[in-house]
Amino acid sequence: MSGAYRRFIGVLDGFVNAKFPSGKINEMWHHPAGPKTIFFWAPTWKWSLVIAGLADLARPSHQLSLNGSLALVANGTIYTRWYYWAITPRNAVGASCSFFTALTGVMQAGRRLHYDYYVKGTPEDPALVEAKLD
Repeated sequence: MSGAYRRFIGVLDGFVNAKFPSGKINEMWHHPAGPKTIFFWAPTWKWSLVIAGLADLARPSHQLSLNGSLALVANGTIYTRWYYWAITPRNAVGASCSFFTALTGVMQAGRRLHYDYYVKGTPEDPALVEAKLD
């Protein structure tokens, strides 16, 4: 796989250097956190965690996983500080992605805790309403 990747990047390097010998595109392509590195692709794929967390806003709070939400909080806070700002090259996109991962986890954990402490077992409990319908 790495040989194919190196050939592919070599072809793209030639294209970028020929078409954009100077300027923003060339600078971005050759940046230490540019598209040729893991520092670009890891945050790009990590945004899927944020999107999945936001999609969970449509789920009833009794169906949310408190452990899963707390895992998002822990991952986001640790990686915002340690991985993206404590290492070189600095990667503000990665830091923002981790920050929003933590924020999404806080929102979902808050929704679940509100359900557990204030709604669970009351007449307004959606889990009880669903059980009565079955």
